[in-house]
Amino acid sequence: MSTLTESAVRSALSRVEDPEIGKPITELDMVKSVQIDGSDVAVEIYLTIAGCPMRDTIEGNTRAVLEELDGVGSVSVTMDAMSDEQRKALRQKLRGDHSEPVIPFAQPGSTTRIFAVASGKGGVGKSSMTVNLATAMAKRGLKVGIVDADIYGHSVPGLMGSEDQQPTMVEDMIMPPIAHDVRHISIGQFVEGNAPVVWRGPMLHRAIQQFLADVFWGDLDVLFMDLPPGTGDVAITVAQLVPNAELLIVTTPQAAAAEVAERAGSISQQTRQRVTGVIENMAGMTMPDGSVMNIFGEGGGQQVADRLSVLTGAKVPLLGSVPLDPELRVHGDEGTPLSVSSPESPAAQAVNAIVDKLIVRKDSLAGRSLNLGVTRK
Repeated sequence: MSTLTESAVRSALSRVEDPEIGKPITELDMVKSVQIDGSDVAVEIYLTIAGCPMRDTIEGNTRAVLEELDGVGSVSVTMDAMSDEQRKALRQKLRGDHSEPVIPFAQPGSTTRIFAVASGKGGVGKSSMTVNLATAMAKRGLKVGIVDADIYGHSVPGLMGSEDQQPTMVEDMIMPPIAHDVRHISIGQFVEGNAPVVWRGPMLHRAIQQFLADVFWGDLDVLFMDLPPGTGDVAITVAQLVPNAELLIVTTPQAAAAEVAERAGSISQQTRQRVTGVIENMAGMTMPDGSVMNIFGEGGGQQVADRLSVLTGAKVPLLGSVPLDPELRVHGDEGTPLSVSSPESPAAQAVNAIVDKLIVRKDSLAGRSLNLGVTRK
């Protein structure tokens, strides 16, 4: 008969992660106490705040790993909230000794790839494309985040089905809500109901800066930024704060929309950002008899890609054409992106084909320092 030890219990607890932070609770000093009485075990876990939205998840996962231990009898899991001093220590553990928040994605050693999703005009499905690309990548095991940078027209919480989730504050850090395995932040999570946001340029700049610096994103592989339509203040702010962000231009096949989308992409001439590609949304709709109806015309996406290739002097590819699909709208309204709810649909397959191209890095490591500590003599 095996005998339970505190070491075995803590080893099991190291498999439990705080969902908002993405690190083991043992590493975050969240295990308050471990008590063993024969085969019975009782643990008490610290939560970052008393009303932690992930309380049930942490409690359930803790109970699950303990019940898997050999020879365990009854399992008791209780919760307590961290003190102010403990939260300060946690903040320092996660953020270091920086007196002012820094934007981790703008640091030289950052490996996070940033896609700024832009459009020339509204109504082309830019936000729904952002959400579907992000969730499709998350399904492949990548760590993905979304910044809803469309302050006036924020829609990401609704599209992600997280309108009832609120960010958690730990000292001066913001823990973003998580839905469909994607961390995301939006001004919509801070305003009451459907209240409008009436801000001038400097406040927009500060909001984007806080979303990038004050939010704890963890180690992201990819960050999507859903930009507002056009080439205004937010587009300039993003270029300043994260100059390594790559532009994804979303348009529809309509010639008039393509012409406007071209302007959004040509901003790269001033900001020196790379245009990674063009996505044509609302392409031909497949009818029940198998025929295709081009409701918004055709060729707009390729037109934008060709024109931007000329303007930028670099090849800008058409990454894909996503067919017009009513289910894309239906699942967006329900907060269950098509990439998650109906992955076999033509639109979801088109999104996945675009993801195939985006997750392949074209940047070479040749000639770059890998910081391995090896010196030549």
